[in-house]
Amino acid sequence: MPRQIEILITPTGETQIVTRGFQGSACLEATKALEQVLGRKLVETLTPDFYQVRAEDTHIMERPDMSR
Repeated sequence: MPRQIEILITPTGETQIVTRGFQGSACLEATKALEQVLGRKLVETLTPDFYQVRAEDTHIMERPDMSR
């Protein structure tokens, strides 16, 4: 799925940012500037995609050989 950012504006002027196609915290990174411009955040709802691990977020560490 391609990455999409949708900004919804209600008749009362409230805004909602909806992201699709992002995994992990990439959605927060992508919308940070928009959130700053649009004003104070009242509610944040994270989708299941937020809890998906991105390859960039995965760090593999090698354990030192303790047998020496």
